[in-house]
Amino acid sequence: MAVTKEEDIQMMLVCKTHLGTRNCDYRMKRYVFRRTVDGIHIIHLGKTWEKIMVAARVIVTIENPSDIIVASQRPYGSRAVLKFSQYTGALAMAGRWMPGTLTNQIT
Repeated sequence: MAVTKEEDIQMMLVCKTHLGTRNCDYRMKRYVFRRTVDGIHIIHLGKTWEKIMVAARVIVTIENPSDIIVASQRPYGSRAVLKFSQYTGALAMAGRWMPGTLTNQIT
């Protein structure tokens, strides 16, 4: 496990998390570092690391891990969702789900 911000960013570089797509939503413009000649947006890893730390602090404050829902509809995100939920005890929602799954839960 990495100790410093620089080590974390180095691992994100190795995993190629900085590579975006050709399309960029206007809400994501502030997180884009620059654009390559091919039109691929390069994500600013310093800002990404800061947002990950904010999310980690929020998740730590939740007392019951089963109150957390981890979701990804994309096929490449399902493995990360399943691994995170396995380690934390959160509810995993990998793949597609029916509308109302989040709002119409029977308690």
